Amino acid sequence: MAPQQVEAAGGVVLRAGTDGSTEVLVVFRERYGDWSLPKGKLEPGERAGQAALREVLEETGVRCLLGDRLPSVRYEHAGRPKRVKWWTMTVVDDLGGPADTHEVQAVRWVPVDEAGGLLTYADDAATLAAALGGR
Repeated sequence: MAPQQVEAAGGVVLRAGTDGSTEVLVVFRERYGDWSLPKGKLEPGERAGQAALREVLEETGVRCLLGDRLPSVRYEHAGRPKRVKWWTMTVVDDLGGPADTHEVQAVRWVPVDEAGGLLTYADDAATLAAALGGR
């Protein structure tokens, strides 16, 4: 019997920087030693869009609104298939930091032209590119 797929959701949170450039919100997870886009597993009975908003809020302290749906990403993690559903998001309120400091140790706004060099996973860079319309 194949292992059950893990369902997760996350957001590409974009804003205008002080210099007019576009910035993206990224998180650092010491456990994995990675910089990534905020995401996490769905709770039982939770819809993917709700999970994406909850995970972004928990991991970053930023409350958002869902925007456009982006392509899902599939990969294997710890021997189990995983699917992450992604959305673009816009900021409603910044509460000043992550609620979940066990998982996320740093949160940064990064200019999108620098994010590709910072993000650890190619899938995250591709998701960011999709959110930016391929630019």
